[in-house]
Amino acid sequence: MFQCITYQLEAGVAVITLNRPEVMNALSTLLRAEMLAAVLRAGTQARVLVITGAGRAFCAGQDLGDAAGQQLGAALDLERVLNEEYVPLLKAITDCPIPTISAVQGAAAGAGANLALAADVVIACESASFIQAFTRIGLVPDAGGSYWLPRQIGLARAMGAVLFADKVTASQAMDWGMIYECVPDQGFAAHWQARALSLAQGPTRAYHGVKTALRASFGNDLDQQLALEARLQGECGATEDFREGVAAFLEKRAAKFRGA
Repeated sequence: MFQCITYQLEAGVAVITLNRPEVMNALSTLLRAEMLAAVLRAGTQARVLVITGAGRAFCAGQDLGDAAGQQLGAALDLERVLNEEYVPLLKAITDCPIPTISAVQGAAAGAGANLALAADVVIACESASFIQAFTRIGLVPDAGGSYWLPRQIGLARAMGAVLFADKVTASQAMDWGMIYECVPDQGFAAHWQARALSLAQGPTRAYHGVKTALRASFGNDLDQQLALEARLQGECGATEDFREGVAAFLEKRAAKFRGA
């Protein structure tokens, strides 16, 4: 069904793999469309979503050899492309009702780096790197980069990383707070698969509440956030998962969540 990605679903874990290794998984119009469809599918079928890349890179960013990319040097309406092709995909990832993980190996550059940062959790192997390459071709960061970076690593580091277009290693990215984990290359796939399975076996409704609360906190004052916490906690407290969690705690056993 898909030409530019693969989609696998097993044990509640949906894995979207950018599958254009010959161009370091660069983002074409078709790839973005297929990825959007797959993310929306995962939100209804799975309990956790993983986004990763095939081959030696996670994603090199915009495919400058794509039919749309060919126009980049001419009169391509970049605003339209971002609004019509990138924004729906980024919103689908950030608004996904299940936890999302980016499993990053190799380079994540330009829009590819910011695509990775759109996930709830970013896990990278030690050899991975993140490059805000936009100024190298006379552009500003897009695909959410100007939103995520200052919030994750602070204005000073965000400004330097973008202006100089320096390569940020996975180790640096973890130290700065850009990503959650930097793990050895050996066993990387097994590590993120275990992480994903752990979330797939957890309380899915509570995870959705966590995503909602933490993302809303940037725009809320304290009173608004406390009210949101109370509302979300009331909703979670009415679920079978909460009842199972309490029963498991009292019975000193592992909880068996159903995600409802």
